[in-house]
Amino acid sequence: MSRLARITTDPTICHGQPVVRGLRYPVRFLLELLAGGMSIDDILEDYPDLERDDILAALEFGALTAGGHVVPLGAA
Repeated sequence: MSRLARITTDPTICHGQPVVRGLRYPVRFLLELLAGGMSIDDILEDYPDLERDDILAALEFGALTAGGHVVPLGAA
């Protein structure tokens, strides 16, 4: 089930960046929170106007727009 309908763009909101449900939460910001180690529950606690499906929509959008580019990360 796709949640992409929750992702919107509007030139008057966050300079046209993709955001969740027209709110001022850019997808990139939410992905950065997750990448920084916050859990979905942590984000929902800090930003109560967001819903779990909003975070999942941001993840889905990020996965679809990654463009298949692989960035070398150095030896582990």
